[in-house]
Amino acid sequence: MTLRALERPAGSVVGGEPEGALVLLHGRGADEHDLFPLLDALDPERRLHGYTPRAPLQLPPGGAHWYVVPRVGYPDPASFAEGYGALTEWFDGLPFPPDQIVLGGFSQGAVMSYALGLGQGRPRTRELIALSGFIPTVENWEADLESPFPPIAIAHGTYDPVIPVEFGRQARDVLEGAGADVWYRESPIEHSIDPQVVAELRALVAAAKSE
Repeated sequence: MTLRALERPAGSVVGGEPEGALVLLHGRGADEHDLFPLLDALDPERRLHGYTPRAPLQLPPGGAHWYVVPRVGYPDPASFAEGYGALTEWFDGLPFPPDQIVLGGFSQGAVMSYALGLGQGRPRTRELIALSGFIPTVENWEADLESPFPPIAIAHGTYDPVIPVEFGRQARDVLEGAGADVWYRESPIEHSIDPQVVAELRALVAAAKSE
């Protein structure tokens, strides 16, 4: 299954070859357009080639989905395997090595970012950004919690009614306990992306690019 994705070319502002890529994964019921504006927000100088892929599953109540949600924190194994398989195939076909790719997502997209960036047997990315998500507990997927880790940024709304903030805190604690360098922010919001956090993430993405 080939995913379709929007692309935002690098170099429009500064010229020259891209320094890598920025991949952003949308949440449940959204599509490839949802996080597209965030590419410029996180990489305004366009040093990275941007991609926003569309999840492969069409499910009620509409939009694109990465997996079925029987219970928060625990994706449905069959649909997760389908979404994860399609995503890894697409990601591995990008014209950039993983250590040049900043990978991030929101909600279900954050879950898939953890899965792709921390899965057993998967290469590490340049940076990992998880907004309002969780490290999944699902059959046939395990996290690789051995060093080295990329820089990891986690942000979550304190009043999130969809994916409670405890999931963000748990991911932070697990990763810090394994030796990862975790940047963590909570905002007094519900299930959304805090613009103030985006401004901070912009600096982190810029720093990751220059390493």
